[in-house]
Amino acid sequence: MSDRGLRLAIAVLALVGLGVAGYLTYVHYAGAKVLCLSSGGCETVQASRYAKLAGIPVATLGLAGYALLLGSVFLRGELGKVAGAAVALVGFGFSAYLTYREVFTIQAICQWCVASAAIMTVLAALTTYRLLRFDDEPAPGTSRQPGLT
Repeated sequence: MSDRGLRLAIAVLALVGLGVAGYLTYVHYAGAKVLCLSSGGCETVQASRYAKLAGIPVATLGLAGYALLLGSVFLRGELGKVAGAAVALVGFGFSAYLTYREVFTIQAICQWCVASAAIMTVLAALTTYRLLRFDDEPAPGTSRQPGLT
């Protein structure tokens, strides 16, 4: 897959993540019930003490993370690749922690949280691959061969 293809895939997944996190953020601030296909797992998770970090809903943190990931695809060069991978890897780690809390502490599963964790996992893989795989394009008149300019 080309760098352009990777950036497109990252952008699409970040937009889907924005949708999930945006919905959960809206539900939190509107005081609405979460649409949940399971037997109340979403409400249990959303009402738990793990649904906020320093008073900020984790859905809002996810919203910010997905927005940063979307923005990273528009940054050219090394900065965009490093920023995207850093945000996605932090998001992946935080999602893994929250999933652990859902399963072992809260003992309830939220399908929205699982969807977000899956999206962030794929984003972490794609952004890391993009960082490690693609070098910046050489400047006009230069070569990639060692010792040649």
